[in-house]
Amino acid sequence: LQVVIIVGVLFTINVRLTLIALVIAPITVAAALGFRRIARHTTTQARRVLAEVNANVQESITGIAIAKNFRQEQRIYDEFLEVNAQSYRLSLRQGLVFSGIFPVLGTISGLGTALVLYFGGMSVINGVVTAGAWYLFIESINLFTFPLTSIASFWSQFQLGLAASERVFALIDAEPRVIQKENQPVTSIRGKIEFCDVDFSYNEKETVLQDFNLTIQAGETVALVGHTGAGKSSLGKLVARFYEFQGGMLLIDEQDIRTFNLQDYRRCLGIVPQTPFLFTGTVAENIRYGNPNATDEEVELVAHQVGGGDWLQALPQGLDTPISEQGRGISMGQRQLVALARVLLQNPSIVILDEATASIDPLTEAQIQEGLDVVLRDRTAIVIAHRLSTIKAADRIIVLRKGEIIEEGDHDQLMAQAGHYAELYNTYFRHQSADYVAFVTERVPVVA
Repeated sequence: LQVVIIVGVLFTINVRLTLIALVIAPITVAAALGFRRIARHTTTQARRVLAEVNANVQESITGIAIAKNFRQEQRIYDEFLEVNAQSYRLSLRQGLVFSGIFPVLGTISGLGTALVLYFGGMSVINGVVTAGAWYLFIESINLFTFPLTSIASFWSQFQLGLAASERVFALIDAEPRVIQKENQPVTSIRGKIEFCDVDFSYNEKETVLQDFNLTIQAGETVALVGHTGAGKSSLGKLVARFYEFQGGMLLIDEQDIRTFNLQDYRRCLGIVPQTPFLFTGTVAENIRYGNPNATDEEVELVAHQVGGGDWLQALPQGLDTPISEQGRGISMGQRQLVALARVLLQNPSIVILDEATASIDPLTEAQIQEGLDVVLRDRTAIVIAHRLSTIKAADRIIVLRKGEIIEEGDHDQLMAQAGHYAELYNTYFRHQSADYVAFVTERVPVVA
C-alpha cells in the first residue's frame, strides 16, 4: 500500500522522472526471482548434507565400541572429515549467496537513484522542474525503494525456512505404507488370523510371499522358524499393518484387516520386538506406555506378574529406576521383561514376539518364559524365536523356507519327520543341552 501511494505522489511531481524510477522495479523483482532459485537449491543441498553430518556423528558414537574393536577409528574419522568438508563448502556457498543479494539490490537501487539525480538535475537546469520539487522527488524515491529492499530481505529468510520445510512436508506428504479401505471401529477381537493367497514384497525385485496361506486359531500360539530371509518377520509385520500386502487377503476374525480403524486395531495388538525400545524415564513410565490411563497399582501388578516379580529386586530403585536413552541403565533381559509387562498392561488379543528371548542368560530366560506364560495365556500369539524352550512351548510350529510353509506340527512330530526342522534343530538348537532346557522348563509352570 505504501508503494502504491508513493508512486501516485511521484506521478504528481513529475511523470518523466517517475517512469525512470519505475524501470528499476522490474529489474529488482527479476533479481529477487533469480536469487530465489539459486538460494533454494543451495539451501536444500546444505540442509541435506548437514543431516548426513548429524547421522555420521550419531552412528560413530553409537558404534564406537565396534569401531575400537576392529580398529576402524581412523576410517570413521576420515569419513567424518569428508562429509563435514562437504557441509562446510555448501554452507560457505550458501553464505555467499545470501550475502550477495543485498549488494546486488543496493547496486540496482543506486543505479536508479543515479538516473533520477541525473535526469532530475538536467530538468532543474532546464527549468522543467523546480529545485524544491526535485528534492521532494529524491526523498520520495527513498520511501519507494525501502519496501522493495525489505521484501528482498524477507525473501532471503523465507528461502531458508522453505528449504527446511520441504524436508518436513516431504515426510508429511509421503504415501502411507498401508491403506485402509474402510474405517470400521474395533472394540475387541477374538484373534483368529487367516492369510489367504497373500502376495507380498518389499520392492519389485524380490518376492517375499506368494500365494501364502496360513490359519491361526484364536488363542493359539504359533512359532515361526526358518533361516534368515524365510519370511518370519514379514508375517508379523503384515499382521501389525506395518506394510501393505500386494495380493490376496489377510483376515482377522474372518474380516478384512484393511476395513478396520487402524488405531482401534492396534490397541488389540501387542508387540515385543527383538530389541525392545524403551524411552527415557522410569521403568514404571515405560510399562505405562501400554496403557497411559493405568493406575500405579495396575502397573505394579503386571510388573510382579512377569517373571514372578523377582527381576524388580535387581533394579536399584525398583519401578522408579531411571532409564536413559534407548534403555541404557538396565540389562537387555530386564528391557525384555519391561516390554512384556508393557504388553500385559495393554491386554491385547494378539501378541507378536520377534525373537523375544534372544541374547539373555538362562536365569533371565526362565523369568521371561514365566512372563510369556502369563502374557500368551488365552491370546493369539505369533512367536519368532531362536530359543528351543520358546519354540517347544508353542501349540504349533510353522517351518518356513523362502516364503513357503514346508513343514508344520509340534516339536516331536517335526523331529520324527527328520526334515528341514530337524536340520534347523541340529544346526541351531542342539547346543542348548538337555540340562539347560530342563533348567528352564523346571522354572516354567505348565498351563492347562
